[in-house]
Amino acid sequence: MREISIAIAQMKPRLGEPEENLIKMSEMIAKIASQQKVDLIVFPELVTSGNELGLRFTEIAQRIPGPTVNLVAQRANEYGVYVAFGMVAKERVESILYNAAVLVGPEGDLIDVYHKVHLKGEERMAFREGHKLSVSDTEIGSIGLMIGYDLCFPEVARSMVLSGAEILVVLANWEAAQIDEWKTYLRARAYENSAFIVGANRVGEDVTLTFGGDSMIVGPRGEIYASLSDETDSETGEPLESFTIARIDLDEIRKYREEYQFIQNRQPAIYRPIVKKY
Repeated sequence: MREISIAIAQMKPRLGEPEENLIKMSEMIAKIASQQKVDLIVFPELVTSGNELGLRFTEIAQRIPGPTVNLVAQRANEYGVYVAFGMVAKERVESILYNAAVLVGPEGDLIDVYHKVHLKGEERMAFREGHKLSVSDTEIGSIGLMIGYDLCFPEVARSMVLSGAEILVVLANWEAAQIDEWKTYLRARAYENSAFIVGANRVGEDVTLTFGGDSMIVGPRGEIYASLSDETDSETGEPLESFTIARIDLDEIRKYREEYQFIQNRQPAIYRPIVKKY
């Protein structure tokens, strides 16, 4: 068996307060890793900054690698764990910003950086679209990163699975009003690709948006290994900061792909319209 343990850190970042958010991330990493041995901890999208910052994204954005990545990598090394998290990244040209997902390893090394490809609404005013998908081969399995709205496009998950991904990690700022959509997409992507899906969604509010939590880990037959759907305030019903851990067996991926043949029975020659721009 190829068993690993994965934790989701469902966090409420403080808008425009990266230092406070990094402190909270460090505390959550320590708390999770002290309870049991975990291999991967996943935080939400834009967890170091919050979502609705507009022009202030330029002030908070950092190069990768840079101070934020170095700090999280240090914590990953301290506890011997992989950590995935979201942040605002910039390139050499200061005005070019990306909504980024970062994966660091237990040796304190930078494993992967992904720039969100599918931008929605006001994101287009703040960020530039990414232009490639990537899959990282690690000691705990092959990991593909995606962010929020990317989950709506089955081509993203399928492309990464065809590139070898076993674990699809989704960092999100999914709104509470559309939370059923979030839960449906997570299970659908797991089913149709016979893959594990790790969805980390934030909670709390920024300026005008309220986020829905419901972070979960889904198996290759759509089974929910762990969920934070019950972590709510008893009075308001609002989702809370919390974390959950699941132990999974990556050998189940090959088992179900052989049984259900979702990958093998594709007919790519007749799918040409799927790559046409609307």
